[in-house]
Amino acid sequence: MSANLAPLVVKIGGSTLGAGDTTLDDVVALQREGVPVVVVHGGGAMITEWLDRLQVPSEFVEGLRATSAAALEVVIAVLRGVINTQLVAALQERGGRAVGLSGVDSGTVLGERYNARLGLVGRITGVDVTALQALLGAGVTPVVAPIALEPPAQPLNVNADTVAGELARALGARGLVFLTDVDGLLDSGGALLPRLDGARAAVLRADGTIGGGMIPKVDAGLRAAESRATTHIVNGRIPGSLRRVAAGEALGTRIEG
Repeated sequence: MSANLAPLVVKIGGSTLGAGDTTLDDVVALQREGVPVVVVHGGGAMITEWLDRLQVPSEFVEGLRATSAAALEVVIAVLRGVINTQLVAALQERGGRAVGLSGVDSGTVLGERYNARLGLVGRITGVDVTALQALLGAGVTPVVAPIALEPPAQPLNVNADTVAGELARALGARGLVFLTDVDGLLDSGGALLPRLDGARAAVLRADGTIGGGMIPKVDAGLRAAESRATTHIVNGRIPGSLRRVAAGEALGTRIEG
């Protein structure tokens, strides 16, 4: 694998990893074809499950999970301990080479607290992709859990979509792919919007078409576009969707600057 080949950044949502999902097979196939891939994952559903199981209070503020010190321990345990390890194991089971890490490792993702009501939730202040580039150059797929480091030593809960966008931008990625459980961004009538740019996104945000979990995906796509990466929001439950997008097929919603 060429260390100079621009990577593909893939954000995997937990809702897409079902029994018939081919995403991890696609990642390994791309790796074998010489396409470097960086995987970023979330884990909101499992975090909620474990917070409830451990009776740790949790609430959402303006769509974001407020994170106390006790909740952060669960967030780290689930993201870095359970989901990240499971994804790495599954990729290696399929014959791939993968290493799990979080944004804390090697100071890959830096952040800061910005809202007292949200607690230990961070916004990203910088990224250092040196460690990711070293792994990619060695033919290894990095699997990144969305935890940032507030220097000198405070981990923070950060949005996985935002992490994917910032890493794609910093890596000069060939593309950014969000694998979701819907076909892409839909208009007010439920029809798929095949293309989106900044101007159109502003209009659709103002009229409420872009809302909820699509907001960070669109924002991340526009950030990635600053380094000429094209973003796709696609249905990860469609067999072979990742490889098809990587091959240039028009699936889902395409975001360009």
